[in-house]
Amino acid sequence: MKILVIGGEGTIGKKVVSFLSKNHSIITAGRKNGEIYLDLSNKDSIKQLFENNIKFDAVISIAGQVIWAPFNDISQDDFYIGIKNKMMGQVNLVQIGQNYITPGGSFTLTTGILADEPVKMTTGAALVNGAIHSFVKAVILEIKNNIRVNVISPGLVKDSEEKYGHLFPGYNIIPMEKLAETYSEIVESDQNGQVIRLYD
Repeated sequence: MKILVIGGEGTIGKKVVSFLSKNHSIITAGRKNGEIYLDLSNKDSIKQLFENNIKFDAVISIAGQVIWAPFNDISQDDFYIGIKNKMMGQVNLVQIGQNYITPGGSFTLTTGILADEPVKMTTGAALVNGAIHSFVKAVILEIKNNIRVNVISPGLVKDSEEKYGHLFPGYNIIPMEKLAETYSEIVESDQNGQVIRLYD
């Protein structure tokens, strides 16, 4: 398959790309790094990406910005950063991309454990992650051409433990290989409308 990985140069993305490239053709995209430029918060950027490139058989999104801050300090504009980028960015990716992806193809989105097990200062992230979970369950009722949409919600991954582990006391650490295998399994399976929680 020809697979587009958005955020393929990030902590999780690099592992996913390395794993999938054993059996598939991978192209990466991102705002700062990647083979193709993409600003996930900009609908025109998303449309341009699909119009200027050969059809993809699958799209994986492992990107999206959110603000971490105490709830009482978060402004409306702060909330909108996550809403516009991680939430609507992934929604727009599916809504626009469905017209370009190969029939029978798939979108695999990414959220995180904060949708179900938030910690302090993560209201913005929890809001966005939970919304995407609901979106995936609803969109499959209407999307055409046998296109599948799923979302993977990982816990604290091994390669982020040193940097973020202190913010998630008591959380299980998810091995990178296990996470990469999960993305591969979802892309290659026939699962649809699933929220795959990888928390232990």
